[in-house]
Amino acid sequence: MSRHRIGFWYRLAAVIAKPPLVVLFKRDWQGMEHIPAEGGFITAVNHNSYLDPLSYAHYQYNTGRVPRFLAKSGLFKGGFVGAIMRGTGQIPVYRESTDAATAFRAAVDAINRGECVAFYPEGTLTRDPDMWPMQGKTGAARVALLTKAPVIPVAQWGANEAMPPYAKEKKLRLFPRKTLRVKAGPPVDLAEFYGQEPTAEVLRAVTDRIMASVTGILAEVRQEPAPAEPYDHRKARAEQRRKNQQMRRRDEKPRATQEDEGK
Repeated sequence: MSRHRIGFWYRLAAVIAKPPLVVLFKRDWQGMEHIPAEGGFITAVNHNSYLDPLSYAHYQYNTGRVPRFLAKSGLFKGGFVGAIMRGTGQIPVYRESTDAATAFRAAVDAINRGECVAFYPEGTLTRDPDMWPMQGKTGAARVALLTKAPVIPVAQWGANEAMPPYAKEKKLRLFPRKTLRVKAGPPVDLAEFYGQEPTAEVLRAVTDRIMASVTGILAEVRQEPAPAEPYDHRKARAEQRRKNQQMRRRDEKPRATQEDEGK
């Protein structure tokens, strides 16, 4: 594939990041033929380690089509990291502000210019106890319907073994040497949704289809069966609150009985 639109800053980032990745990790890369050689497209990637962006960016850089990530706006401020983020054309996300929609407009513009925009549809590191993809947010679906660009599902595994999510100590576990596994699949078929009003139900259906594709590829990478339903963190938290309330009631009942007996 042609190595177009990479530019100075992306090449600089690659010069800095690639050597330690090559030395410290083994690689198992599959499905590069599914990354479009030309035109704008979206990739939807699962997220289970803070190292994921490096692992995935390394994979896609080698296809000649560099990804533009949606990243927290704080990373774009002063300093060398901010210069890299701005210079490589990453897209700032202003969370909890009136400018939140700016990121999606920038993503649409980038795709229309023929670039790749990478989404982590889960929005954060997975909370699934077995590290399967959670239920996705609808941002990637919204951009997919607006642009009708190909959506390439990508699954990755292995970075989480070197740096597990939500570990108490955020340190690398490099030995024994881990394998970074990344696999892209064919575009998700969303044709039936084009032209439909982007209601909450339509966006949810598109998102679920994208996430099902990502999860299916991850099952192939892990060589394990995926869960029947994606983990829903909000429901899990609500269920945990309900259990905590039940436990408090059980604890309070004996105390109330003891107080009555002491009267």
